Amino acid sequence: MTHRTPAEAQHPHRHHHWRRDVVELAALFTAVAVADALANLVVHGPEGPYLLVASAVALLITAGFHTWWARRHSHAPPRPPAPASAAPRSDAAPRRQAPAPAAGTLWRMRTTVRDEPGSLAALCTALARHGVDILSLQTHPLAEGGTVDEFLLRAPQELPAAELTRTAALAGGHSTWTERADAHDLVDAPTRILGLATRTALDAAELPLALRQLLGRCTIHSIPATTLSGRPNAAADAPVEGVLEATVMRLRDPSGGAITIERPYLPFTPTEFARARALVELDARLGPRVPRSQDVLTLPEGNEITVRRADTSDLAAARAMHDRCSPRTLGLRYHGPVGDADRYLDHLLSPRFGRTLAVQTASGRLVALGHLLWDGDETEVALLIEDDWQRRGIGSELLRRLLAMAVEAGCDSVYAVTQSSNTGMVAAMRGLGLPLDYQIEEGTLVITARLDATPVRSRLAYEVPQDRPTHQR
Repeated sequence: MTHRTPAEAQHPHRHHHWRRDVVELAALFTAVAVADALANLVVHGPEGPYLLVASAVALLITAGFHTWWARRHSHAPPRPPAPASAAPRSDAAPRRQAPAPAAGTLWRMRTTVRDEPGSLAALCTALARHGVDILSLQTHPLAEGGTVDEFLLRAPQELPAAELTRTAALAGGHSTWTERADAHDLVDAPTRILGLATRTALDAAELPLALRQLLGRCTIHSIPATTLSGRPNAAADAPVEGVLEATVMRLRDPSGGAITIERPYLPFTPTEFARARALVELDARLGPRVPRSQDVLTLPEGNEITVRRADTSDLAAARAMHDRCSPRTLGLRYHGPVGDADRYLDHLLSPRFGRTLAVQTASGRLVALGHLLWDGDETEVALLIEDDWQRRGIGSELLRRLLAMAVEAGCDSVYAVTQSSNTGMVAAMRGLGLPLDYQIEEGTLVITARLDATPVRSRLAYEVPQDRPTHQR
């Protein structure tokens, strides 16, 4: 079989060059003959000058027409897109990079529309006219009709929130709410909910935090079944299926009592209520659980201590430490006498109300407790250290670890309630290196620390001699 190159395949008769040469020579001779005849006519003819002037005028008219036509039709038709298999350009002619899209502002917008065909399309079209890009969309059907649509939007930086609200209203939306979003909101809803469920499964203290991250800015109260005095708590009565009342959600706490969630600025939807109830049911099925990781540290004088998470199983050891503390130490911690220490400690050690760190010696005796307590939408830190173990850096170590937990939980600030005479607590708070606010309330000192995005690291580990390294279990 004869091999043919691609060029030969496209022009199978390319080797017949003499035919084209003959045609070109004939055209050339004809052009020369015509030119000679015109020259003789102009030079020797009686009307030669007039013919020459007429030819010049005709050429001028043709040139003018060509100029007018070129200006009117100066834009060439668009080139067809290059096929995907086209070969890339060489380095001598690099491809021009497309301009990067302008950075926008992320917004979360929630609006209520009629539950009828075309309502969502009208809203999306209205947003598109302002150059708004819809990154994600969730729909929340309402029991009384209508649908709450929640958008994650990327809007032009010059477009204000008021214009988004106005656009939604003109497209048929009402009860519109907007809030600035960040990169964390780019995670889709199923992935975020699975992550919250995983955190809740690992640690019972994560349930209030998971609910807060699921529902946005809200206030969560864990109401125990009984008061500290032992009487039944009327506010803790919640049905098994829970209660949804516009901006208030009440769920039964698996550990007893109720969990109340309030969000005055935005009503809850049935979808949000179902998600929150599913997290609470998961917590109920898994039962009490606390991570059992622990750190063994060495104090400057050489004694080893263990820092670990504590829960209600440490109630007996905590009560024994309570009994060894002096009245002054207990007074600085509780700002007065403690009537029922067992019930109060059971409340503090419950993972439902926060996280607790315990410090025990090499012999296993509990000598210090540090609490990170969820107080609605605020967070409190509190310390209790046995008298013989004070002034050894334990309080500062506990405080740094508690604040690292608060940063991990997304808290903006923490506060400590103490007295001005509690110089140890004041010094520990000042040693954090964070901005502090001081306020006197009813004879007590409230110190608020504003947290930054960097967790507070432990410093006690760096005080260990080289021959006694800190180790972790």
